[in-house]
Amino acid sequence: MSDAAPIDYDAIVIGAGFAGLHMLSELRKNGFSCHAFETGDGVGGTWYWNRYPGARCDIESLDYCYLHDRDLHREWRWSERFAGQPEILRYAEHFAERAGVLPLITFGTRVTGAVFDEASATWLVRTGRGEHRCRFLVSAVGCMSAAQVPGESRFQGIQLHTGRWPHEPIDLAGKRVGVIGTGSSGIQVIPELAAQAAELVVFQRTANFSVPAGNRKLDETELAAEPGKFDERVRLASTTRFGHAVTGTGQPILGTDPAEREAALDRRWALGGTSIVATFTDTGRDLEANALLADFVRAKIRAAVDDPETAERLVPRGHPIGTKRLCVDSGYFTTFNRDHVRLVDLREEPIEEIAEDGVRTAKKTYPLDVLVFATGYDAFTGALTRMDITGRDGVSLEKQWAGGPGSYLGLAVAGFPNLFTITGPGSTMVLSNVLRAIEHHVAWIRDLLLHLRSTGQQCAEADPAAQEDWTGQVAEAAAKTLYRHADSYYLGANVPGKTRVFMPYSGGLDVYRGICETVAQQGYRGFTLTAP
Repeated sequence: MSDAAPIDYDAIVIGAGFAGLHMLSELRKNGFSCHAFETGDGVGGTWYWNRYPGARCDIESLDYCYLHDRDLHREWRWSERFAGQPEILRYAEHFAERAGVLPLITFGTRVTGAVFDEASATWLVRTGRGEHRCRFLVSAVGCMSAAQVPGESRFQGIQLHTGRWPHEPIDLAGKRVGVIGTGSSGIQVIPELAAQAAELVVFQRTANFSVPAGNRKLDETELAAEPGKFDERVRLASTTRFGHAVTGTGQPILGTDPAEREAALDRRWALGGTSIVATFTDTGRDLEANALLADFVRAKIRAAVDDPETAERLVPRGHPIGTKRLCVDSGYFTTFNRDHVRLVDLREEPIEEIAEDGVRTAKKTYPLDVLVFATGYDAFTGALTRMDITGRDGVSLEKQWAGGPGSYLGLAVAGFPNLFTITGPGSTMVLSNVLRAIEHHVAWIRDLLLHLRSTGQQCAEADPAAQEDWTGQVAEAAAKTLYRHADSYYLGANVPGKTRVFMPYSGGLDVYRGICETVAQQGYRGFTLTAP
């Protein structure tokens, strides 16, 4: 492409997780000069940083992987039903080597800002090692990469965050350990820490629903049959709500015989995984139906925990099941039956101070040697707004999104030409299999860039009216669900001061893909495409 100002690359990709690696591979294969900058010292994104004990995927391994390459899917052999962090990281490293993209990545380098130059229609990208100019800027920063790391404290012991876990092993033998947070990462790490620490204190603000993983080794029969299932997996990727098969009874829970209802849920509980929420057709949209499912899980929690008072503190209340991310665990609730594990309910005794020697609540001080923050992320937008990205007329993305993120299809933002966001706010993101969402977005962005090249155009910008309409559709889809009944990270409720807007598109990946396909077929309706 010709440029008024010389460019270093056709495209710069921010991040080298699953999205960034696939985007680089597709750009390279289609003749675009490209490069990625990655803060970490290796590939993997989430799975590079989240090295805490017990870190594991909550989507089955055979679905939580790339499907755009039949040979890759055939040659990689997953060892477990739900892969752990080390295995997922090895998979990312394998793909990067296989795709030949490692030379296209500069590691240990954070993108600190980017400015759109209107005169040349290029992006000037700033990193810790210098500046680079490109035509297209692709964000592959991930939905859950901006860790909510606490500010400075007086605590003198070891301080850790699940999203920034050290690469070196941490010896917890004989130590008093505290964990703040009982979301997904907290629920995964707590049983592992309890197995090592002399004492473990869990500080819980909100009790969360969690179901057993039912993890196990994959046997040879399953692995041998997998190549024959590839075409069906690919079909399901585009025709199902989540991007993979989630089957249920096909019946509503309301009106189902109680004994039959209990038996169906017991089978799903024994199987493990999040599919229990899809057992019946009405639990995701009807509060009365949802309450029956929630009561079933609450009863399981009470049965697992020996001490009735502790059990009641662990029982989730105040939000329907599934309206916050449903956690998947391996022995989380039974961990509280161990004599050296204590639960502190922060609604009964709020934290007043993180002191030099531990955590002080309204009732007492808990002496600690190690303090683990499982406090989550500034999800969906944080990784983007923490960079200084400036579009047309000197408007920053942070300022434009101060009242909540607006985007077109979760892929582009009005006023920021040639900036594309893989799994950005306004897409299905974590409400679907994120690997399926990534593959869809990468292919869609690739095809748009090829369209620009073949038609002699070099700039694509979302129209403000199209963006406003899509943002309204995202809100409308959420209003039809039970998500509105929960304060969750889906709407930024975990970040103090963040405007509460439901950010994912909840209409289903199949519907979303159809909408994006129609936009492309209609000449990229909703985008302004311009020539040099």
